[in-house]
Amino acid sequence: MSENNLALYRKYRPDTFAKVIGQDHIVSILESSVKNDKVSHAYLFVGSRGTGKTSVARIFAEQIGVTKNDLYEIDAASNRGIEDIKELRDGVRVLPFDSKYKIYIIDEVHMLSKDAWGALLKTLEEPPKHVIFILATTELHKVPETIISRCQVFNFKKASDVSLKNILHDVAKKEGFTLEAGVAELLAILADGSFRDGLGVLQKVLNFSTSKNKKITKEEVEKITGTPKTVLVNNFISAIAHEDVATGIETVEKANEENLDMKLFLKLIILKFRMAVVLRYAPKLEAEMRGDLSDEDLIFLKNLIKEDTKGMLRSKALSVLLNAYADIDNAFINGLPIELAIIKILEQDKE
Repeated sequence: MSENNLALYRKYRPDTFAKVIGQDHIVSILESSVKNDKVSHAYLFVGSRGTGKTSVARIFAEQIGVTKNDLYEIDAASNRGIEDIKELRDGVRVLPFDSKYKIYIIDEVHMLSKDAWGALLKTLEEPPKHVIFILATTELHKVPETIISRCQVFNFKKASDVSLKNILHDVAKKEGFTLEAGVAELLAILADGSFRDGLGVLQKVLNFSTSKNKKITKEEVEKITGTPKTVLVNNFISAIAHEDVATGIETVEKANEENLDMKLFLKLIILKFRMAVVLRYAPKLEAEMRGDLSDEDLIFLKNLIKEDTKGMLRSKALSVLLNAYADIDNAFINGLPIELAIIKILEQDKE
């Protein structure tokens, strides 16, 4: 497959420790162990999807001189049984082809069956000197304590919004596109801390963009990804500022009718509401927020703050919205926590 046809997350996957973003606490330890020739026989990489676990494992393998012939990647989701692990144990006994070590990267290791865990444990207890295991999981609580205790555990952090926005801008530029103000912020929100998901969404947007000047707008991202429209988010926040419960509930109903992700809708509301609070109490931070807001959104928030004579855009209301966000997963009526939130915010003001 040519590089032009590669998925963006593969095309721009880090291939050296220097290119790994946001995992300095892990990279520094691994680099030191390589430099001092003090590698462990088993590692457990823990973290949410798309945070670089497999990429770091491959880089580590290369750094200690393991060639492709001696690097084995196994997906535990599809090779989870006792027979699969027995086959692995047989392979472990064989010496490396042309490296000092053989490395086995077992992804989604929490998917192994109970019997497979038992077989893997025996290998981890008495591993051959030429073998290194790197286990990767998104669900540490499903990994037996007996396995964890025999590994060096590294916790991968979710990608920060700043890191995500920087890499999205950079990759878009390398692909010949530019992102308007607010686009990278929206894509970072959709990525939810995952570099892979962020680049996946960006690729979808670039593939389906109809922009003739290759400039990606927030409206185009909303259309392609099905993200709640800015106008709905703004209408809900306006309803709070103007103490208009009816409009707030009508906005939620409209979002529901459009079959939008209500949790994402509320997340966008909270993030923009927070920006309004920051602009009200720390207006000097406006310059720093310009990259995250379109000019239209910035004007909207500044005007809304002027209109908000009763001070509805404040931390007390933000706290209510955050509580609603925590409840939304358990709501059997999707928009109900959001509707209750605006009622509570405005009723509190009348008490």
